[in-house]
Amino acid sequence: MTKIHELAAYTDELLGTDEVPDYPAALNGLQLENRSAIKGIAAAVDVSTRAIDGAVRVGANLLIVHHGMFWGGLEQLRGASYQRLRTLLEHDVAVYSSHLPLDRHPTLGNNVLLANELGLRPTGTFADYSGFFIGVSGESDVETSALVQRAKKFATAFSGEVRVTPITQGRRTKRWGMCTGAGASSDTLKEAGRMQIDTLIVGEGPHHTAVQAEESGLAIIYAGHYATETLGVRALAEHLGEKYGIPANFVSAPTGL
Repeated sequence: MTKIHELAAYTDELLGTDEVPDYPAALNGLQLENRSAIKGIAAAVDVSTRAIDGAVRVGANLLIVHHGMFWGGLEQLRGASYQRLRTLLEHDVAVYSSHLPLDRHPTLGNNVLLANELGLRPTGTFADYSGFFIGVSGESDVETSALVQRAKKFATAFSGEVRVTPITQGRRTKRWGMCTGAGASSDTLKEAGRMQIDTLIVGEGPHHTAVQAEESGLAIIYAGHYATETLGVRALAEHLGEKYGIPANFVSAPTGL
């Protein structure tokens, strides 16, 4: 019977958890342990009441997430935060979280999997964070409008909405870059310019990135923060389920973003 510390140690090594820098609130790795052997795995994008209730509903006692228990920073254990913790403890559910290590993984990562979903083949890296590349890039020859339609078809399955900066009719994507989640920033736009990328695919970004992109001839496809980060946790849960012979399920809890 697989215990949580064995599974967490394997996952840390698989993802390179200790080597990849991240935001302090990410606190990657095992965030909450449990007592019993792992009998079921649930994957979700965020630690939320809906995700925890969904894990309990499918009989999972391990919840794998992208945004962990402390994503919003320090807070008092009262109200919703207390109730979430109480449910986890009452049902002996462990929590394992992986943010940037999962984003950048070469086979289970959000970026490489989203590229596959959109019919793109990654051949390079993108989105430098403290010397580690989180995203991917590549070359193609596809109408940008067709790429937008692929993104919309993907996002619809997760109640997502795709937005795109103005593009001209007949415009083609020849060189693209991708960074899931909050991937559009002044830094990634500058990096795209240095790499001569013409199309950037992200989850979301601040308003000013759309202005910067249009004036620099860059198209940005904002495919939804939530939707673009569903792939990694699902793939990781399925991988662990197959390795340890444990049922794995995805808990859908769209945020609307």
